[in-house]
Amino acid sequence: MSKKGILYLIPNTLGSSPEAFVTELSRAVVKDMDTFIVEEIKSARKLLRSLGIEGPLEVFDYFMLNEHTRKGDPLEMIQPLLRGKNVGLISEAGLPCVADPGHVVVALAHEHGVKVVPLSGPSSIMMALMASGMNGQEFVFHGYLPREKGDRQRMIRQMEQMAQKGQTQIFMDAPYRNQQVFEDLINTCKMETRLCIAKNISLKEEMIITRDITGWHMHKPDLNKQLVMFVLGKANQNHYQHS
Repeated sequence: MSKKGILYLIPNTLGSSPEAFVTELSRAVVKDMDTFIVEEIKSARKLLRSLGIEGPLEVFDYFMLNEHTRKGDPLEMIQPLLRGKNVGLISEAGLPCVADPGHVVVALAHEHGVKVVPLSGPSSIMMALMASGMNGQEFVFHGYLPREKGDRQRMIRQMEQMAQKGQTQIFMDAPYRNQQVFEDLINTCKMETRLCIAKNISLKEEMIITRDITGWHMHKPDLNKQLVMFVLGKANQNHYQHS
């Protein structure tokens, strides 16, 4: 039986300069690779170029994994792995398989005995949590909130209840809905509930601020068409005295 290839999970940047996040291990892995599973070819080629790949990128094999992927396509995507070829799975932004469709291919790889190797890189979810000052021992990521206002407000109330029990709540939404989400948050949550807004993480316009809802009523940011991660936490009951 021929030896199977390795599926490498290759992180992408969050839109910032690749020098901030590209690792030498990622450079070494892609150097001899010519088959990739990607969401969009253009952004994948941009990353490959930043990883030091020279020459025409059009000669590589690209499998598209996104909302247009047909049900049976992922099985076709792992065929090169079964024939012994190493394959790179590249996220559109941040870590593969985290708020990303790549988990479908990874699950198939495990089912077929293919070794999966994750490479380190940026995650807007974890970076927002790190910088929020919220509880990092117990947290949950919800992804996108419901589109309908009533459903979204109900979801916010449920998340706030969990936040008050100590479980940090992390979520996001489409850039054009961020301002609506913010207004729903400050009009639905209790005044003492803490909210962190992490906007444009790793970009020049980065803004990461945690305030209680009262504070956000007084300082309303412009979040329209921005990349935002929201973090909801319990009221701050710890006041430390510094000598």
